[in-house]
Amino acid sequence: MITIPLSSTKKGVISVTKIERPYGEDSDPVASIGISLSGNAESPEWKVHIPMDNLADVIKALQNLKENS
Repeated sequence: MITIPLSSTKKGVISVTKIERPYGEDSDPVASIGISLSGNAESPEWKVHIPMDNLADVIKALQNLKENS
């Protein structure tokens, strides 16, 4: 798991990890991105699962957002 300090918070973190079988044996891997205001990366208040097949497109979209902000 990678943790990144969450900007504009005292203890908040962003956590990024890969989950191999998030929804059971037959499910495909996902990138899990969590936000914890309390700093507990293991139990984030918000999270999103991005299928690994979509990860490259999401990274491109985020990079585009960064470059055009």
